[in-house]
Amino acid sequence: MPVAGPVRVRLAPSPTGTLHIGTARTAVFNWLFARRHGGQFLLRIEDTDRERSKPEFTTNILGGLAWLGLSWDGEPVIQSERIEAHRQAIAQLLESGHAYRCYVREEELTAMREAQAAANKAPRYDNRHRDLSPEQEQAFIAAGRQSVIRFRIDDGAAIEWHDLVRGPMRWAGADLGGDMVIARRAPSGAIGDPLYNLVVVVDDAAMAISHVIRGEDHIANTAKQILLYEALGLPLPQFAHTPLILNQEGRKLSKRDGVTSVSEFQAMGFTAGALANYMTLLGWSPPEGMGERFTLEQAAAVFDFERVNRAGARFDWDKLNWINGQVLHGLGAAELRRQLLPLWEAQGWAASGAIGSDPAWQEQLTELLGPSLTLLADGVEQAKPFFERPELNEAACAQLETEGARPALAALLGALKARRGVPLVPDEAQELLGAAAKAAGVKKGVLMKSLRAALLGSLQGPDLVTTWQLLHPSGEDLARLERSL
Repeated sequence: MPVAGPVRVRLAPSPTGTLHIGTARTAVFNWLFARRHGGQFLLRIEDTDRERSKPEFTTNILGGLAWLGLSWDGEPVIQSERIEAHRQAIAQLLESGHAYRCYVREEELTAMREAQAAANKAPRYDNRHRDLSPEQEQAFIAAGRQSVIRFRIDDGAAIEWHDLVRGPMRWAGADLGGDMVIARRAPSGAIGDPLYNLVVVVDDAAMAISHVIRGEDHIANTAKQILLYEALGLPLPQFAHTPLILNQEGRKLSKRDGVTSVSEFQAMGFTAGALANYMTLLGWSPPEGMGERFTLEQAAAVFDFERVNRAGARFDWDKLNWINGQVLHGLGAAELRRQLLPLWEAQGWAASGAIGSDPAWQEQLTELLGPSLTLLADGVEQAKPFFERPELNEAACAQLETEGARPALAALLGALKARRGVPLVPDEAQELLGAAAKAAGVKKGVLMKSLRAALLGSLQGPDLVTTWQLLHPSGEDLARLERSL
């Protein structure tokens, strides 16, 4: 789909919480669209909620975007630093008659809403202070009332735009809930804190945003914002409203569904590549032949809104796990070791002089474990028996009690002690197993199961000979055999 003019898109998160998966998916779509058209992906931190905005949330959001590989252009715009520009726009609207001061008290609004609810009517402001006379206004001021500032919305207005995802859109002014508050309550003559719909319009225009790409829950805001653009004489961007991310029951994904922030997915052991890949699939269908495994760069080369779905996208843990496993299985041993090493170090493993401190040994371990990993966190659980001597589980104990198990292990231990210091290679390992089994008069399979029980404390685990090779240089295999006997 051809795009006229330079593309400038933005992500505008509020630092009132950690980076949500929905915000991150919006970021992905913005980034893909910008990179597809050689444009710019900008950031604006909407921190005007003074009570809830926290610097640590800003750090989390920026860190999450960087981890996902969503590089942005230029320095982030800090919305709270632009409050004078917002107030100037409100003053302009007051001067032009598009906005007015409203002195209605909260208790009056509450009574109005209760009456509407009792009459089964939709909540809306009744515009009662839209046309106050100067005398009425002075009487409210003399009574000590403060005012909000409201933007006039004509009930007969028809707001239309072409949405890049949803096609032609039309809203009636009567459906927007009455005249909109654009500044909080303040003393007479002052302009209180500017509110969301106003500041978004002013900031998007100042940043020369060409395309506003956000979730479908903003559609009603878009209708209001278009009226503000027109009243302020500002050029309209194009709009694209993407589908929401839903849980398995078809409701909007929320904290009640458990994990929702990018940092939580990261802590669970998902890779950045897999999560970005999966988020791209949440609402976008790749072209035929592309498959479901790709990088952000590959998706950016073909991304367009014609393939973005209108229906909500259901979050599928099985698919995310599958993609993450595929990403991990495709990593080389060195890269997988690089990603696992911080997790191992956090456990106190891989320290200098410890059993697994040698980088070459660590790479051998990642080669052994890699094919069975779904999450990076699996690389902690599965690596534990190599760094720490495991307890013997019930099945392992039972195996060691089978007939011939202990004599076969004793024979193998004797052979290993006789060749202490000699490296263990696969062919020799098989010969040692065969000779020990023969000496004990048991089948080789019995000895192999018993050896696995002795080395790993379990009858489940990766390739036995490779496991044995990894434990052999430090003599840990001998120590575990002696324990089992």
